[in-house]
Amino acid sequence: MVTMIGLLAACGSDEKTSGSEGGMDLAEEGKFTFASSGEFKPFSVTNGEGEMTGFDIDVAEAVAKELGLEPNQKKFKFASIVEGVKSGRFDAAVASHTINDDRKKHVDFSTPYYYSGPQIFVRPDSDIEKLADLEGLEVAVSKGSTYAKTAEEVTDNIVLYDSDVTALEALANGRHDAVITDFITGKEAIGAGLEIEGKELLGRSEQAIAVAKDNDELLKKINEALKTLRENGTLKEISENYFGEDITVNPEE
Repeated sequence: MVTMIGLLAACGSDEKTSGSEGGMDLAEEGKFTFASSGEFKPFSVTNGEGEMTGFDIDVAEAVAKELGLEPNQKKFKFASIVEGVKSGRFDAAVASHTINDDRKKHVDFSTPYYYSGPQIFVRPDSDIEKLADLEGLEVAVSKGSTYAKTAEEVTDNIVLYDSDVTALEALANGRHDAVITDFITGKEAIGAGLEIEGKELLGRSEQAIAVAKDNDELLKKINEALKTLRENGTLKEISENYFGEDITVNPEE
């Protein structure tokens, strides 16, 4: 998910890290402080106690274990998470960020921990089939996502939501002509009972953990942790628990 809408909003102060362990600069000593939105089911969702659960959260906690650190989750609006990482408020973002050139100007990315791609979703009575059919129509996307940039190729009528799930719910309730979001998120929404349909797939994307550019040792150790979690089957197990399939393997390999 990903364009820079709202990227520099909020969290603009230069906060200093307060701990260092094994050469890693940490926001809090002994902890792996990671941010996610808590609004992107099934990747991150907030339960009744205010805690986040989901695929991204399980991956982050598994990485923390490999790093020998206590997982320390922080719920934050998606559009401002990258800036929070950049400023040192969080050690990392484990929030389904798609790797792209705009974000790489602000943070460094780990190796991908899962692969996905955007898809058009509409109501069952819609005639829309492909991106060109959205020309001039009203398209809803999540703030800070790459999907807005995709929609801009065919329309100026774009509505922004804080979460993809909320956008899909609005679509099912008769608002907007279409939503562009991750195909896995749309698939989950359909499985949960929303009366929407998936149409054209708009490509593949790589999702990775974002780390501040000057925190090279942390990035190195996160990559080592992800390598271990791939090799020992942990990533596959987490994926199959949420999706019934392994989305952590590059489909092009």
